[in-house]
Amino acid sequence: MVGCLMAASASNFNNDFDITWGDGRGKIVNNGEVLTLSLDKSSGSGFQSKNEYLFGKIDMQLKLVPGNSAGTITAYYLSSKGSTWDEIDFEFLGNLSGDPYILHTNVFSQGKGNREQQFYLWFDPTADFHTYSILWNPQSIIFSVDGTPIREFKNMESIGVPFPKNQPMRIYSSLWNADDWATRGGLVKTDWTQAPFTASYRNFNADACVWSNGASSCKSTATSTNSAWFSQEMDSAKQQRLQWVQKNYMIYNYCNDANRFPQGLPPECSMS
Repeated sequence: MVGCLMAASASNFNNDFDITWGDGRGKIVNNGEVLTLSLDKSSGSGFQSKNEYLFGKIDMQLKLVPGNSAGTITAYYLSSKGSTWDEIDFEFLGNLSGDPYILHTNVFSQGKGNREQQFYLWFDPTADFHTYSILWNPQSIIFSVDGTPIREFKNMESIGVPFPKNQPMRIYSSLWNADDWATRGGLVKTDWTQAPFTASYRNFNADACVWSNGASSCKSTATSTNSAWFSQEMDSAKQQRLQWVQKNYMIYNYCNDANRFPQGLPPECSMS
């Protein structure tokens, strides 16, 4: 049986996260219910989870920097350590008032990324909180927004593509200035008269295997009835939603960028 240490309960950021940088620009408020990160000309800010995870379903609600957010990036991701790290990325690239945010996704396995897919969203991510989820199990990684899948990265070790499955990862988030590339390739710079820029977080939930002292909180055997997320795959309705997003809102897919890969597209691209 896969037992999960963290059930769906009211989250308290004080219990689950540490603010790691920003000299007070990151704050936990409302009795632990809300975390805010801010950015000004001197510094951004960031936090990380107290726990490390090896597989799980991770949900977080974010409300992004409103107004003219050009030049700023809000990053929310899972990552391990070391030179052959694994990483599962959401990055939100700010934009001028009225222009859409770009949601940038990537998957690193054994230190190799270059698997970017980018999307517009079908709502204003600054007007309210929306749920951004990562489902990570031995079969696949599924990125979802408000329960709608936007990207799936399947385990394709059978054709030689490394898959994140051995390295426990922490959750990280940061708000920082990247106006050398974030908006229109760096053409639009951060307008510091709009600072401080603030992003907000709430309703964190991890239905996940916590890694501690070399062991997982999940007791898994091949014959067990695993928690639903551990063996979850997309049903036909989810597949249709994924196709809807990718047809209408995807603006970049590395698997379609032949110029970038003159030696041939990565092997997983032939399978998707």
